[in-house]
This record gives sequence, structure tokens and C-alpha cells, in this order.
Amino acid sequence: MAARAGKESFVAAVDRAAVALREVFEATPLQENAHLSRKTGARVFLKREDLSPVRSYKIRGAYNFFRKAAAGHQGGGFVCASAGNHAQGFAWVCRQMKLKGVVFMPVTTPQQKIAKTATFGGDYVDIRLTGDFFDDCLAAALAFAEQQGALMVPPFDHADIIEGQATVAAEIAAQMPDGTRPDIMILPVGGGGLAAGVTRYLGAAGWTPRFVFAEPAGAPSLKRSLAAGRRVKLPAVDNFVDGAAVGEIGRETFRQLAGFAESDVHLVPEDRLCATMIEMLNIEGVVLEPAGALAIDTLKDFSRKDLKGKTVVTIVSGGNFDFERLPDVKERALRFEGLKKYFVFRFPQRPGALRDFLELLGPEDDIVRFEYLKKSARNFGSVLIGIETRNRKNFAVLEKRFEAAGWSYQDITDNEVLAGFIV
Repeated sequence: MAARAGKESFVAAVDRAAVALREVFEATPLQENAHLSRKTGARVFLKREDLSPVRSYKIRGAYNFFRKAAAGHQGGGFVCASAGNHAQGFAWVCRQMKLKGVVFMPVTTPQQKIAKTATFGGDYVDIRLTGDFFDDCLAAALAFAEQQGALMVPPFDHADIIEGQATVAAEIAAQMPDGTRPDIMILPVGGGGLAAGVTRYLGAAGWTPRFVFAEPAGAPSLKRSLAAGRRVKLPAVDNFVDGAAVGEIGRETFRQLAGFAESDVHLVPEDRLCATMIEMLNIEGVVLEPAGALAIDTLKDFSRKDLKGKTVVTIVSGGNFDFERLPDVKERALRFEGLKKYFVFRFPQRPGALRDFLELLGPEDDIVRFEYLKKSARNFGSVLIGIETRNRKNFAVLEKRFEAAGWSYQDITDNEVLAGFIV
């Protein structure tokens, strides 16, 4: 009976937090998506956290933390370390509640994120750029908190943060149409605050969907930790999915997620994620940051047979996308879909050689990069050639033509070291 009361108390606390949030912004919509539903055979709903005031769910945990801590905290204000959505949520709440805060961000933070945090915080937030990496600004924030008596607002690993993120689940429970309950719920995972809060709330409320967790392939902190049965600190992470690239799952969040299986966590390849971002932008007009597309992309791991007739809820965690990254996202998407390749050719230094090469291309093939890597007085030179096509099968035809014509070349598309150096 005591365990039941504990579960009910968490639900009640989250419901109170959700009511408090309504004083500052409306519930984000739960939208049935016709495109994804047709594509998968399921009834797919998107919980649009990208439509919150700061374009991510992070505002929820920050607001809940502040509303509980503000009355009892005296003196040194509030502080956080973040280069992304947590900083923006923190800044927005500081301004809303008229509380002074300091945000420590790495010097390498894109100017767009710095500017947005400054806009949200206004005169209530001081931004300090420190160090090249997150660990540097985290150390600076902790030192500031100790010296100034400021209260550190963590991004995910705190009971009040988890409780605030769980208001996403409270809204979903109220928004599902006609008493429908999801068969599958896909949750993005970085530090684990959202996943811990949502799974705990719905479990306590008696909902029993299949929970699926989506992590970046380059930052599998939850999957590795579940496999080991303990928190594992990753030696390195790929920061491309910056909103979810966490080297170690939170202590409290892992305690709440430890009962799930390693197989419940799906690792999303970063290049495949780019294809999903481009698809949602071009077809649906929805701007997503990499972390915001994780749950949608994970639908690709299921066959149509697995999803047919199911009700699926995916949480769209954020839309803070810097459009300066769009060329890189498009590039990675094309390479993943097999529509773009890079070759290094041994190119003969004679009149008409380029014309001969161009005649090998088909009507759907286009040269998008042509660059001499090395010219010499000899008979041949190394040339980097990038080719885009409309159908991935065209490359097999092209390569047969290259070989039949006697061209010497190397496909470097999947050679990360070489491609990263010269492309």
C-alpha cells in the first residue's frame, strides 16, 4: 500500500506542476501526423515540445525547479552551465520570475544560441563564456555557486527537474483522443530527465505502453549503462546531436530507468537522423534540431508489419536549429541515402579528358564538386569529384562505366578520416 501511495504522490505532484505551468504558457499540442501515419501504417502522434516558448521541453524542468526553490533561496541568485536548450529555459524562467541568474557557456557556443539565451533572459541573466568545452564551463559554474552562494540549476539530474519534465506525460494523458492509449511511446534520451519523468508518471497512472528510448549512436550513455547494470561514463561522444550528446546518464535518472532492458534503447545513426530532419522540413514544414528528430527517426527501426494498426506517440523534444548547420545536415542526409558520393580520380592531363569523363554521366547525375588535389607536370593528377544523383542505383551503373573506360579511382564517401580531411 505504501508503494501505491508513493506512486500516487508523484502523479499528484506532477499534476500540480502542470497546473502551475499553465500560468505561464499553454500546453504544447499533441498532433496526429498524416504523413508519418501513412508511411508507417500506424496512427502516429507528435508531442510538439518544439512549440514551447523556448522551442524545447527544457522550460518545464527549469520552471518547476525555480518555483520550488525560489521562496527558500536567499542571496546569491541562480546559476547553470549549458550551451543549449537548458540555458534558454533557465533564462526564460529567470526573466518570467524576475530572478537573477548567471549562465556559463563554452566560448565555442554558436552565436545564435548565445543571442537567443540573452533575448530570453533580458536584464535578469548574465552570460559568461568560459573554456572550450562543457566540462570547463560546468567547473566554472560550480565554483561560482560555491563562491557566491548561488543555487545551481541542473539540466536533468534532480527530482524537481524530472518532475517538471513529467508534465509532458500529464498533458499527453489529457490530450489523447477518445480515451485512446498509446501502444508504443518513443522518448528521446540525453541525460534522461524527460524519459525518467514520463515513464514514471504513466506507469504510476496505470498506462502500459511499450517504451522505446532513442539515443544518438555517438552518445549511447543509457544503452551502455543498462548493458553494464550501472552508470557508465563514455570516453568520448559525438556532439552532432548536441541536445542529447551526454557522456554519462544522470544518477537519479538512471535509478528510475534501470528497470528497462538494453534492447529498449535504439541507437540512431547521425546521418540517418539528418535525412529525417530534411524530410520533416521539406514535407511537413517542421524545423527540428537533431535531438528533436530522434524519436521520429526511430520509427525507421520498425517494419510496417510491426507498426500496422498501432498507436504511437513520439516526443519531439526541440526545434532550436541553427540554419548555418543546414548545408552539413543536407550533405549527411544525401550521403546516408546513397544519393551523393565522393571519388578521388587519377585524371589524365590531356585535352578532352574532362569531356570524356562527362560523357560517362547519366541524365540524373550531376557533378557538385571538382577540385584538383595535386597538379604536376606529369601525365596524371589527383582530382576530387563529388557526384549527386536522383537514384542511388545510378552509382552502380556509373562505377561500371568508369571501370570499362579504364578510369582509376577510389570511392572515399565512407572513409571518415579521408573524407573529413578533404571534403
